[in-house]
Amino acid sequence: MKPLSRLLLTFGLIISPLCGIAAPESQNGQTDREYTVSQLEKIAGPVLRAAADGSLKEVLPDYSKDQKRSKFAPLEAFGRTLCGIAPWLSLGPDETSEGQVRTEFLDLARRGLVSTTQKDSPGRLAFSEGGQALVDTAFLAQALLEAPSQLWDPLSDAGKAGVIEALKETRVIQPGQNNWLLFSALVESAIWKFTGEENLAPIETALTKHEEWYLGDGTYGDGAELHWDYYNSFVIQPAMLAVLDVCVEKGHPLAKMRPTVIERARRYAAVQERMISPEGSYPVIGRSATYRFGAFQHLALMAFRRELPADLRPAGVRCALTAVIRRTLDAPNTLDAQGWLLPGAVGHQPSMRDPYINTGSLYLCLFGMKHLGLPADDAFWVDPAEPWTQKRIWSGEDVPGDHVLRLKK
Repeated sequence: MKPLSRLLLTFGLIISPLCGIAAPESQNGQTDREYTVSQLEKIAGPVLRAAADGSLKEVLPDYSKDQKRSKFAPLEAFGRTLCGIAPWLSLGPDETSEGQVRTEFLDLARRGLVSTTQKDSPGRLAFSEGGQALVDTAFLAQALLEAPSQLWDPLSDAGKAGVIEALKETRVIQPGQNNWLLFSALVESAIWKFTGEENLAPIETALTKHEEWYLGDGTYGDGAELHWDYYNSFVIQPAMLAVLDVCVEKGHPLAKMRPTVIERARRYAAVQERMISPEGSYPVIGRSATYRFGAFQHLALMAFRRELPADLRPAGVRCALTAVIRRTLDAPNTLDAQGWLLPGAVGHQPSMRDPYINTGSLYLCLFGMKHLGLPADDAFWVDPAEPWTQKRIWSGEDVPGDHVLRLKK
């Protein structure tokens, strides 16, 4: 072995043949999981602690481009944080060091749900003011749907009533004819699941319109048009799956859509996995780039649901997602001095903010950690490290070609 290679191996590094970028020589599931949980704890902790004690409105810093958006930031921060970590919280407490962190965060999350929704709470957030309230109340609803036994069932009757009241307040908000239809559908799906009360029109409209807007090869339009961005992952496909799960549970006729939607979702997961470069970077394209690795919610969610395409190796997906998370979060100036997220895709890049981005918006990055909902002894985490598709291709491996998904609309 050459002296340089020996030195690099001493520090656990190799040099990428493509770009000269230092990368871990190998990964294993335990270190991947420990790293990802440590980052979850670092990012979600300040939001959950402030929500639990009712101080989120006071302590969340204002990094809004448009100052009028600042009033929405606390609900954005809490709803997105809870939605991102809900699959991990769904594992419940245990005696491991990770389980002890989860125990703490479950307590904070439940207290935060009460503090932010109870009418008499000083920490209560606004659920009907401005259209943005619908978006992040929907993310709160998605969290409840993904971790009902840990986030909903333990609440007191009064706590549950406060949450339902907050969800219902968003009914005054009229969604646009685009991905926003799914926000109303998520809210109504949660109310339907947890109370039995049916307001099916928003659910039926959202699912039937998105069926109309399916463009082919696993991709939906955002409305009737294609947008070159990550909204199929940020919102559209994860929300459709969550809503259809409730339709299946309730025996609604729309449940018949689920097999087709799953098949499209697998194709989109395959596309997402192929977008991760050998170095863990990905195309930063379209709006909301400051959501960082939240762009890969769909891939992480399909892993959590054990619905990955058959030709994707779970350990390879694990390594790919870990590489993206490391590539973004290890960048300098990702957090401010108090531990709050700063806007950017890689570090602090304030010029990348869209007008609607505020500090709370940035916590959608946590959506890219949904694979943490798989237990630590799952094959996803236990199997030896494997290269993901682009790493295999650019190392010269003879990889089968990619093919379009052909399904009748």
